Amino acid sequence: MLDNAVLAEELGFDGFGVGERHERPFISSSPPVVLSHIAALTHRIRLFTAVTTLSLLDPVRAYEDYATLDHLSGGRLELIIGKGNGAGQRELFHVTPADQWQRNAESYEIFREIWRSERITATPRFRPPLADAEVWPRPLQQPIRVWHGSATSKESVDLAARHGDPLFSANVTNPIEPYAELVRYYRRRWTDYGHDPAAIAVGAGSAGYYAARRSQDAIEAYRPVFAGQLAFQRRLGVTPVFPTLEDFVARSSALIGSPQQIIDKVHRYHDQFGHSVLHLHADAGGLTDAQHRESLELFQSDIAPSLRRDIPDPPWDWAAVVANRSGSSPGAPRAEPDRPEQPAPAR
Repeated sequence: MLDNAVLAEELGFDGFGVGERHERPFISSSPPVVLSHIAALTHRIRLFTAVTTLSLLDPVRAYEDYATLDHLSGGRLELIIGKGNGAGQRELFHVTPADQWQRNAESYEIFREIWRSERITATPRFRPPLADAEVWPRPLQQPIRVWHGSATSKESVDLAARHGDPLFSANVTNPIEPYAELVRYYRRRWTDYGHDPAAIAVGAGSAGYYAARRSQDAIEAYRPVFAGQLAFQRRLGVTPVFPTLEDFVARSSALIGSPQQIIDKVHRYHDQFGHSVLHLHADAGGLTDAQHRESLELFQSDIAPSLRRDIPDPPWDWAAVVANRSGSSPGAPRAEPDRPEQPAPAR
């Protein structure tokens, strides 16, 4: 994971993400610690949480961790929040399916207020009350941008729209339709809440990434990666949504093929989502180091320039703090490469 983050910055990607899960087989149970180490190894790349599971966390303690990380990184933090999933981690933190959405929303409301206020008074349901509480440190960015991760439910989408926050669609497990419907719902609710439609920003994940000059070579190189994913799903007792690699390439959001095939597919998804940030799920498991690097290099040389030219940027300059503090200019592609549960954005 650390090597991939350094490689992402070397190759000019804009961000790298680390997920948060508290059950096997995922190792990323402490993203603030991992991202702090990545901040020390890098200088420019933005640091994404993918996602911060606020439904499981005390929002005051999470705020302290991430405000500290924002300082340590020179203002490079981008938070993606979500309720998370998985029965194991719910049991670990005594969170039930019935209250997880309420916990997520309540924690976010407190989290958001702390970002913006010197002191906070609140009487939440799921943590002790706060009476004129002062929480330190203040974040370097004022305020830190918070994305809302969305996978299957309208609750997270509505929360994002209500507060005028950007949305990040998981866009991994299923074909495009359910994700596109949630993005459309987000846009409707955004307008209902009175926000300017021109200020909307949407990001979207991908189920996998591998590029080669010839599509046949890309598919064959990715075959062991997909076989590993199928084996993992079988161990979990999950019926695969895409039972074959060919079906996975055709119907999922996976970006596997020649550069032109990948460009065309991103545009097909953009027609449905209108997204300006793309997360590359660049799973290196089953690939050699050389294959992994060559595929990411090909994205930057043959794919990203076309996407940057044809797809608008988000409605903000998200690299301003980095440019002012490090003297380096923001990377052009809004993209992030990653391992499972550790994403990276690209535009």
